[in-house]
Amino acid sequence: MKSVRIGGKLRRLRQERRLTQIQMAEALEISPSYLNLLESNQRPVTVRVLLKLAEKFQVDLNSLAGDEDERVGAALMEAFSDPIFDAADVKASDIRDVATTFPALGRAILDLYDAYKRGGGVRLGAPNEGDDAADGGSLAIPSEEVTEFLQKRMNHFPDLEEAAEQLWVDNGLAIHTLQLDLINLLATRYAVDVEIAPTERMEGALRRYNPLTRRLELSEMLPIPSRTFQIAHQIALLAFRKELDALVSGGKFSTPEADQLARSALANYFASAVMTPYQRFLEAARSTRYDISVLESRFGMSFEQVCHRLTTLRRKNAEGLPFHLIRVDIAGNISKRFTASGIHMARFGAACPRWNVYDSFATPGILRVQVSEMPDGQRFFCVARTIRPSGRTLGRTGLLHAGAQLAIGLGTNVQYARDIAYADGLNLDDPQVLTKIGVSCRTCPRNDCADRALPSMHQRLELDENRRGVSTYARVG
Repeated sequence: MKSVRIGGKLRRLRQERRLTQIQMAEALEISPSYLNLLESNQRPVTVRVLLKLAEKFQVDLNSLAGDEDERVGAALMEAFSDPIFDAADVKASDIRDVATTFPALGRAILDLYDAYKRGGGVRLGAPNEGDDAADGGSLAIPSEEVTEFLQKRMNHFPDLEEAAEQLWVDNGLAIHTLQLDLINLLATRYAVDVEIAPTERMEGALRRYNPLTRRLELSEMLPIPSRTFQIAHQIALLAFRKELDALVSGGKFSTPEADQLARSALANYFASAVMTPYQRFLEAARSTRYDISVLESRFGMSFEQVCHRLTTLRRKNAEGLPFHLIRVDIAGNISKRFTASGIHMARFGAACPRWNVYDSFATPGILRVQVSEMPDGQRFFCVARTIRPSGRTLGRTGLLHAGAQLAIGLGTNVQYARDIAYADGLNLDDPQVLTKIGVSCRTCPRNDCADRALPSMHQRLELDENRRGVSTYARVG
């Protein structure tokens, strides 16, 4: 069990209850001096103190988990690795102190940095009267808002899981006839006809619904799993709009665009839950030892759909393994990310090139396995493979150009590797199978990395024109 330091949250709780350190210490049955050490993060909180907090102050212990502070800390570390902060001489210890002691301040700094990266001015609060509405308000990126929304909820939405399960019960759905069952459901319940349309008529669209004619058109370029997914997505929008809107409202997004993107993401979540009812999929994942290929065939899904679904198995008392997922293109852009494993992912710049998700572009369609270690000592077991995005067409040569490929990386803490079929035959304790990775070059302290593209913020840059290490920025002894 890793040490948990909750100083900032503990101090805020005490201040909100208008208690002195002496009064709170008495309630927790500890000394004021020890409480002071806890609040200043000089001591990790004990199980006994956590239980007392829950008993005396009705605190949800999940709200005190350190995962959110760690994510804020990792994002701050990445933000402060920007060369614009070099003159400020901000230390890694300073950043950790902000993340653990003043997490709200840390998130505010990240918001400001996000605005800076987008090249816009920062306007705090509501626009003044007479201001152009288009120039006021939040500068938050809708996709980033939605990513944070999903992350905070651990990519699990019980209401949508229950709605999907009820859809099965009410309509007698079956796995092997699911697409036909859903088409019939749309026709009988919602008077919606489904048509597989020629690609030239779709004008680049993969799914197109006309509410006036009540016709759902799906591109012929969509593979079978994607067609089923899009039909279920449409059912979510028609039959469960109230549930989707309630969840979107709870996200408190800053723009209508973020609301719309979140609603689409939640409809996608529902579609996945329809294709893979929770308990049935969880049991299949466990019995096959998370064999993605078998799960693809058993549930009629794509590689990406299976990987994404595996990240959502967070139901209380019925949890799957805590996975992280990342989707990238060949240029290194991250288009999807989520972590329940504890690994940190780059937000602002290029990620570590040693992650196997990037290596997978060298072997298209072949699953790659990696045992990796982050600078903090955490180890992860990861699989990665390239995919062909749904609806992408081949070029005139009959070949898929490199830019049309994406790669999916799925992983978990190495302690769970033995529960996964792809780890069979690996000696997880052998240092030869271990790849040392980081979040990004600027945040990584490793000075012996041959793949380093930028100097580390953790060390002073020292160059000697008469000596050369494994990379330009590697320190030479």
